[in-house]
Amino acid sequence: MPKKAAAARAPLPRPPISGEWPAKVETRPRGRQRSLEAEAAILAATIELLKKKPLRDVTAEAIAQRAGVSKATIYKWWPNKSMVALDAFLSRMAVTVSTPDTGSALKDFTQQLQAVIRFYQSPVGGLIRHFLAEGQSDPDFLALFDERFLRARRDTVRGVIERGIKRGELRDDVDPEIMLDLLYGPMYFRLLAGHAPLDDAQAETMVAVAFRGLQKKR
Repeated sequence: MPKKAAAARAPLPRPPISGEWPAKVETRPRGRQRSLEAEAAILAATIELLKKKPLRDVTAEAIAQRAGVSKATIYKWWPNKSMVALDAFLSRMAVTVSTPDTGSALKDFTQQLQAVIRFYQSPVGGLIRHFLAEGQSDPDFLALFDERFLRARRDTVRGVIERGIKRGELRDDVDPEIMLDLLYGPMYFRLLAGHAPLDDAQAETMVAVAFRGLQKKR
């Protein structure tokens, strides 16, 4: 991974139980706990701004003002607004999209894909398009996006495949990476091209069709 991208990495604050980020943070007292609250406030402010404007129109100054912190505080943890937006995206996805374990790989993938589609169609989830575009001109950002989002998500969902293979539901002679591309590829293509609808019914159909070739023959 490029050195610049590695240096840009900042720790995510622990999501609160309620899934809501504080709207503002006091400037005192000082200390580690206050730093975590400041980070959470910055992410919350970024999310609120991105609900109203595209990423290109959101500034670090506006994020700082809404979060109740200085711009220097933002640059203490992030080198630019794109990195702030990526962490805001990840924080909200962490409390919005889960990976179920129903005992059926077919149900797990269907429910998970439906949740992902709903998230991507939200103002914050729609940032996925901006991130992919940003990565085309910024290799460092693309490397960080790959590490913190793409690989992390695929590692998590790969667990559904492993459980399905152990239960005898899925073939063990197909590369799991190909399985993931077959299951999620149609969704990403529709998301980016916008040529066809995306909803719960479409997600169910996508998984069902992919499973015709992925299920272990009995």
